[in-house]
Parts: sequence; C-alpha cells; structure tokens
Amino acid sequence: MMGNKISESDTRANFIDPKLVENQWEPIHIVREYYFTDGRKLLGNKRGKRLFLDYLLKFNSKNLAIVEAKKLDDHPTKGLQQALEYAEKLKINFVYATNGKRIYEFDRRSGKGDYIENFPTPQSLYDRLFRKKNKLKEKLHNVPFLLTGNFAPRYYQEIAVNKVMEHIADGDKRMLLTLATGTGKTFISFQIVHKLLQTKWNLDGDDRRPRVLFLADRNVLADQAINTFNPYENDVIKIDGEEIRKRNGVVPTNAFIFFAIYQAIAEREDIGGYYKEYPEDFFDLIVIDECHRGSANEEGSWRAILDHFSPAVHLGLTATPKRDDNVDTYKYFGKPIYEYSLKEGIQDGFLTPYKVKRITTNIDEYIHTNDSKVIQGEVTKDRYEISDYNKNITINQRTDLEAKIILEQIGEMEKSIVFCSNQDHALDLRDYINKHKKVSDPNYCVRVTSDEGKNGRDFLEAFQDNDRDIPVILTSSKMLTTGVDARNVRNVILTAPIGSMVEFKQIIGRGTRIFEGKDFFTIIDFVGATNLFYDANWDGEPEDPADGGEGYGKEKQERKKRIRLEAKEDQEDYERKEKLIVELSNGRQLKVTDIDVRYIDENGKPLTVREFLERLVGELPAIYKDEAHLRKIWSNPDTRADLLTKLGDLGFDNVQLNDLRDMIATPDCDIFDVLSHISFSSELMTRKQRVKFVKDDVQFFEVYKNLEAKDFLEFVLKHYEEYGIEELQRDKLGDLVKLKLGTSKDAKTAFGDMKTLLGAYYKLQENIYRAG
Repeated sequence: MMGNKISESDTRANFIDPKLVENQWEPIHIVREYYFTDGRKLLGNKRGKRLFLDYLLKFNSKNLAIVEAKKLDDHPTKGLQQALEYAEKLKINFVYATNGKRIYEFDRRSGKGDYIENFPTPQSLYDRLFRKKNKLKEKLHNVPFLLTGNFAPRYYQEIAVNKVMEHIADGDKRMLLTLATGTGKTFISFQIVHKLLQTKWNLDGDDRRPRVLFLADRNVLADQAINTFNPYENDVIKIDGEEIRKRNGVVPTNAFIFFAIYQAIAEREDIGGYYKEYPEDFFDLIVIDECHRGSANEEGSWRAILDHFSPAVHLGLTATPKRDDNVDTYKYFGKPIYEYSLKEGIQDGFLTPYKVKRITTNIDEYIHTNDSKVIQGEVTKDRYEISDYNKNITINQRTDLEAKIILEQIGEMEKSIVFCSNQDHALDLRDYINKHKKVSDPNYCVRVTSDEGKNGRDFLEAFQDNDRDIPVILTSSKMLTTGVDARNVRNVILTAPIGSMVEFKQIIGRGTRIFEGKDFFTIIDFVGATNLFYDANWDGEPEDPADGGEGYGKEKQERKKRIRLEAKEDQEDYERKEKLIVELSNGRQLKVTDIDVRYIDENGKPLTVREFLERLVGELPAIYKDEAHLRKIWSNPDTRADLLTKLGDLGFDNVQLNDLRDMIATPDCDIFDVLSHISFSSELMTRKQRVKFVKDDVQFFEVYKNLEAKDFLEFVLKHYEEYGIEELQRDKLGDLVKLKLGTSKDAKTAFGDMKTLLGAYYKLQENIYRAG
C-alpha cells in the first residue's frame, strides 16, 4: 500500500539518494535533472522538448553513468530503453535503472545487463572504464573546463574534448574530430589546449608546458581563433611575415600557443618555408582547422608542414563527413574519434533549421543569336548553361535580374551572404544590388573577397557584429565558405554552382548559427545547388571506394586536379582569361519563371508545408472542416474573431500567426491564405491581389450611389492592403469612419443609415475572401 503513495521524487529522495551516498557519491559527483539539449528551434522564438537525465554521475570531470529513476512500485527497468538512447547520444557506457529497491546495471560496451546489490563507487567505476591504469588520463580529465561568466559547455563539446584527452593519453598521434559548422570547434580546441597546458603534458615527459601550433587556411579564421584564446593572450603569438620582420628575420619561439595560416609559413616561389626554421620536434600538438580544405594528400598544402613536424600529435578539425572529395583527410588522420552532425545540431536545438527558395528564370540557359551584341570575347558554344555564367560568359542583364530578385526576396535589413562565381561576379552583383536598393547607406551591400584585403576584413567584422546593421549584404566567392562566425545571417544566396558536397555543407553552415529571434534561415538558390540536399549521403558517410577498384585511380586524379583548381580559385590571383560579355537585344524581357519554396528535413527528405510546420509548431489545429468552411468563418469579422481566439488558446496567437506567415509566404499575404495553404494546399494570394479582385467587381460598388460611400469602401480596402486583417475588425469601423468620413452624421449622409454602412463593411469582406 505504501508504494502507491510514494511518488518518483519521494523515491529519489528517500531511497535512491541514500544508496548513492552510501557508495561514496558526493554532491560534487551528482547532477540531478541534467538537461543536455536546448530543444529544437520552433517558430515564434519557442523551443521543442529538451532532453534530460534523472541523474548524471561524474568523477574526475568525466561523465561516467546515467541513473534512470522510477517510483517505488514501478518496474525498475521501465525507463531503460530511453536511458540507453540518451547514453548513446552522450557516449556514456554505464546505465543504471532503479526503483529504489532494486538496481539494474547495463554496460553498453558488452551490451549486457544484470541486477546488482549496490551502486559501484566513483573510483571503481572510473577504473572499470579506463582499465589501463593511466595516471595521465586521470590528470587530464581532472582539469575543469576554463569558462567565463555563466557559460556551460554543450554535451558534445565535453565529449569531443574528453575523447581527445583519452587518445592523447593512449599515445595516439593522429586524430580527427568531425563537427558541423557552428558547433564551436574553436571553443573545443581552446579547452583541449587549456587542459594540456595545465597538466604540463608534452611529448618528452619534461616539466614544461607544451607548444601548440594552430594552423588555419584563412587569416579571418586564425584571427577568430586568437580571440577565443584570449584568456591565454600572453602565451599566444601569430607567425607571419610582419612578426618575423619585427624580429629581424627570426621566427618567434617564445610562446606556448602559435597561430599561423599555412600560406604564410609554407614554401613559395620567392621565399623558403618559415616552418623549416623550427626543429622537427618543436611542437607537441598541431591543430589543423578545416583540415579538409588544405588537403592531406601527398601534394596538399598542409602536407609538407605536417611531414616536417611528424613527431607532434596532429589533430584535424573538419565540418565534413567523409566523402570522395576529402577521402585523403580521413586516410591521413584516420576515422573520426567523435562526430556531431548538422542533423543532430538541428534536432538538439544548437543549430537553426532552414527552408529553400529555388528560383528559375527565363535566362537559365542562353543560346546565342545575332540579335544579341558581343561586347567582348568570342562565342565558342551554341548553348551556355547555368554553370557557364560569370565564368565563361557574362550577361549583365541577367546579373541585374539576380540583384532585383535578391532584394525582393529578402527583408530589407536581413543579413545575407551571396556566393558568386568569382571575384568579378561578386563586384558586378554588388554594383547591381546597390543600383536597385532602397537603403541609402553606401555600405548596405559590399564585396568581401581576398582582393579586398583589410577593407574587406573590416566590412566582415562589422557584418559579424550583431549590434550593427550595416553592411546588410556581403557578396563573396570562395572566401566566406568556411568558419566565418556571423550568427544573425538570415539568407544564404547561391548564384554559382557548387562543385562538391563538402563545399555545399560549408556554405549552408553560414546560416545555421543560433541567434535570439532567428527561428530559421532561408537558402535562395538560383543554380539548383540545393538538389544536393536530396543526395543519399547528405548527412551521412558514403562507402570507401575499393582500393585500386576500377575507376578509382581516375577519380583520385580528378579529385587532386579539382583540389588544386579550388586552391587556385581561393587565392584568385591567377591570370584572368578574357570572358565573353554579351548584351541582349532590347526586345528580350527577362523574368522569373518560378519560385519554388521547398521544405527539407535534416535528412534531406522533402516535406510538405504541413509536415514542415508540424516540426516547427507541433500539431496544427483542425477547427475548420474544409476550405469553404474556413473561407466562410474568415469572411465575417465576428466569426473570424472567435476563430482567432480559439487559435490563440491553442498557442497560435497573433505573433505566432505572423511568424507562420513570414515563414511560408510573405508579410504581404493574408493570414487566411496561410491557414488555407497549410491545411488545403491552396494557392497563396497577396492582399494586393485580393484588393484588385474587389476593385475589378464594378457591380459591387454600383449598389452605393453616393460617391463618398464608394470612396470610403476604397479607403477601407487601402488600409487592409497596407496593414492587414486588423483593419477589418468589427471594432475598427468607428476609427475608419472618423478618419475618412468625419462624424456618424456624415456617415449617415454617405450611406443613408448606419445599418447600410455596417452591411457594406461586412459585404466588402465577403468579396475580399471570394477571391481565389
């Protein structure tokens, strides 16, 4: 009988807690109700369900076990299955399920479980996990993360850092971490370096702090990383030409943390590689950021540097799961010791979901005729395709059209990055956007590419600063594909084909960072690049091509060729060949032929609007039978007010409905159209189209003889078109009369009596919603 009265929290307090204390689990070792995800981003700045554990048991700053609690009269293993799923996510091996009377232990390494008398002690559990009595492992685990303010590391960041510590302690020399863009790779690097400096780990076993080299392939990435390492600012130095000139040609050695971009220290035609001036065993650890980019193949850019420092531990960081275009990276570093994917990031609520707008125009291909004028170069093909634009052929009218579409499709002050074919295309597009923009600030749209030098870096810094709203649009080519941390990017715009899945994932990563009030971001695609979402391996890992298998050698050659070409384009200092520039004949009207809004889940699976929204807002309400029923309710201000109240009770208040509208349509649409589109897949209409439909119905206006009455109804329509359904509420009529007609006496003069006025107001709304 007693069991029935005891709740789960009573069971924990009176039965489970004492057993833990009995077995030396002190308060410092126990985290109760450990929340480890933020909950998926939903509309209206809301969040989905957060995942949490009843108890997390820690020792030596290492997560050791999960305890799943049930109340006294429940079966002890009732919650085991879910606890095992969480343990897989958190990479924890020991799971305990208990109702306070019996304890069941499951060890994920053997896949077996059994009942036990008592919880093991913290030390015995730690020793079971790390069978090799490894003092270094214990020492490294024991160093807490260095955190500022009330910042707590995310669960996957802890796992990544601990995995590296364990592999270093086991003597491994080559390691790879694969973590989606926006998940904090630099923060993870910082904590790894912090732990190694604190424990004085080094390869010689001497009593000294280790020397670490952080290698990046872009100044902007190196500088961002240096900022993260701020708590160690006195121990940090950047190896570059300027620093070496300051030291009369001698490379710096008086630091513990060294930053370099490989171009600055590698061999070039005019200078030998600075890296050779360091002894081979100078560095204990080398961290290679975005390691898939520099390429780890024998001819790759980092390779000579890594080979020179071969005694060091090499840790590669990448955002890209293994694919045929970065297979060399995996061959060099080995299988990742930990992976955290874009899909997991979105599900856990640490990254932002997205939608796609695929734009097609009537000039997505060009067949040359004598109507068009050749300004420069020569016509070498009968038919030019999207992949040729701005590389082999430029049609300025097409770039002009792209600029107009971009400005129409984005919110005026929404931060956006436009990926262009090359630096010239980035200039052209910037110029056309500035020609058509409504905002007068000269820096509204700027180009950020390697040619811009310091100017470009300053613009990028201002763009990344969330307290500044200018610049709004950046045009770029290759420079911004990796690692640039701008959290409030609302649109990622693709105007050039993307050569590989690796690059595509990097570019998509520019929009995924979380920012307050940002529920989703939009990918605007002019080139069909987003079809890569439907690739079977969008967020997975394809099979290795069989070594020496047919075609593999050829693929490898192709890949090397492409990597060299991409590296060349990155620098974009190659000789520019003369491009064909064509001006279309005046008679050619360029236009958008389709804007296809696509919703895609984290696996690349296409979704209906309804499926997509149910992921964002939960179950959608079904309080109207069919489209005709919804139309009837919506056409009448009284029944519409009741429906809006009901929707509000279900969590769809005014703000949420407007967010919903912005997400799937545009602010120019009526909420009616949004609800109808979600529920019955009907065509979307704007308020402007609805007003035109009413105005075109001459008979409706003919009923009202008085000119002032007709003017008043047109005035109501204008207000509705500009401000939306709020202008059609029953209690708004009095304000509208005052604004346009003056007093109620004037209203009677115009309409004959107040009843006719009210009837006209209601009839007008019926007509508005008859459209479509």
